[in-house]
Amino acid sequence: MPMGSLENHLFDLSPGRKPLDWNARMKIAAGAAKGLEYLHDKMKPPVIYRDLKCSNILLGEGYHPKLSDFGLAKVGPSGDKTHVSTRVMGTYGYCAPDYAMTGQLTFKSDIYSFGVVLLELITGRKAIDHTKPAKEQNLVAWARPLFRDRRKFSQMVDPLLEGKYPVRGLYQALAIAAMCVQEQPNMRPVIVDVVTALHYLSSQKYDPQIHSVQSSGRSPTSPRTMKRDDNQRHLFSSNEHERDKYSN
Repeated sequence: MPMGSLENHLFDLSPGRKPLDWNARMKIAAGAAKGLEYLHDKMKPPVIYRDLKCSNILLGEGYHPKLSDFGLAKVGPSGDKTHVSTRVMGTYGYCAPDYAMTGQLTFKSDIYSFGVVLLELITGRKAIDHTKPAKEQNLVAWARPLFRDRRKFSQMVDPLLEGKYPVRGLYQALAIAAMCVQEQPNMRPVIVDVVTALHYLSSQKYDPQIHSVQSSGRSPTSPRTMKRDDNQRHLFSSNEHERDKYSN
């Protein structure tokens, strides 16, 4: 792909290359979710990716993302089966804890990995970063306490965005990420709901010339917790926005 991987743009910026802006990050997140939806819901039989991470998301012109490297992919459970039992493989930091502990692979394992990628897009932090203090090395472990206090949400944003992001959009993106990385797999959303939410979020184009994080003395209404309150039910309404056909 002409623009390399998402990892190159988030963590390995070459001299002179501009960091991804908010709109590009949400476009990439929405596109990657569509790719995962294709594997989970459109493939016959359905497929569990098992290795979703930034280095496996390649970017084309206009930051159009493509999933790559399906060497660890597994055919999903069929019939009344809920999981596929398999040797634990994947990448530390992206691997769902339930899968890592039991070897029981489910579609929700991919949802967890997607939540980690979304957190990387929002924060600019790596899933695992041994250069950070001990309590901050694991991205999800670092983020979980912050999810509970919206006053700290701004502390989670990638400094390379230089404050150029929509506050409401940040809250919604963090709400999606928080649900995806729930410890209990049955608490994570299905991919179709993630696609719907991110399609909506990516359609809300942010213009820093018009909108400013500093322009208002108060934050807009947003979820106070990461539970499915009325705002999040609205965000995950499958009927509010038509889902685009995935093209590879």
